[in-house]
Amino acid sequence: VVAARPKQDFHWDKNKEPHRLRSREMMAAHSNVTKLMGIDPMTKYKIAIAVGLQVLSLELLQGAPWFVWVFCCYTLAGTINGCMTLAMHELSHNLGAKKPVLNRALAIFANLPMGIPAAATFRRFHMEHHKFMGEDKLDVDIPSIFEGRVFYDVWWKKAVWVFFNPAWYSLRPMFINPKDVSVGEVVNYVCTAVFDYFIFSRYGLGGIAYLALGTICGMQFHPIAGHFVAEHFVMEDGQETYSYYGPLNWLTFNVGYHNEHHDFPFISSQNLPKLRKMAPEFFDEIPHYHSWVKVLWDFMMDPKLTPFSRIKRNLVSDEEIEELRARGGLVK
Repeated sequence: VVAARPKQDFHWDKNKEPHRLRSREMMAAHSNVTKLMGIDPMTKYKIAIAVGLQVLSLELLQGAPWFVWVFCCYTLAGTINGCMTLAMHELSHNLGAKKPVLNRALAIFANLPMGIPAAATFRRFHMEHHKFMGEDKLDVDIPSIFEGRVFYDVWWKKAVWVFFNPAWYSLRPMFINPKDVSVGEVVNYVCTAVFDYFIFSRYGLGGIAYLALGTICGMQFHPIAGHFVAEHFVMEDGQETYSYYGPLNWLTFNVGYHNEHHDFPFISSQNLPKLRKMAPEFFDEIPHYHSWVKVLWDFMMDPKLTPFSRIKRNLVSDEEIEELRARGGLVK
């Protein structure tokens, strides 16, 4: 990785993403890693509890003053819906049930209290994030050139970028790696619309706003939202992925164990801490975090950190990209 770079450009790397090599080295050193792979049967129960709590909160808030709604929208709805985005992440790897179709159904169920359909679309792009991590024109987890050039030089611009994080994740794929709508996405839209109609008929427009704004809050200036920056923004030259070992992992399906996850995407969230304990020499000596809030603060206040602080590579040919797009991506 080239450490010195123009002020308005990404970290460009001519090498392949590091996790395939790390996983091979880890398997050679610890052959019992494979025993950690497989589903977590508790995932479906955690999701059911979270969805139930979100609907219950709407019921209990009826008649409450507006400031209570605002407080609960940020603290409760924002936290639950932030957790549900990470449940969708877990299920995109088929780690909640043995059959892929059940994982897709669970992901749509987890998506319901968010008020905005996202599960099926997220799955399509997230699979390519793993397969083509950092690849120009394919990995939509990386900010666009527009984001980097507009929100790079002062703290308040970066704060605006964090505020609009939900918009970037919604709009970026359409411009960087567009795809035709899949059948799974249509099913996702219909299920969300039916659930939203139920919420509207029982709790009115305020109920819909509570869910949707909770989703937005959980992706902005929220402790859980720190993972968006913490996972892959380059804080130390040459390191592409960072883990977080703090208490919020308890709520977020251990998404903070992000090096562990990228090294072995088929190890469920419950076993990622076990992987770290099994192979500490691969994780403990590289930079990691203990606070997502501090990550957000450092990103905004450190002039060296911008939306361009991501590693990119250009190893996939245009012909391969066109072929991939012609068949609708890795998954539909």
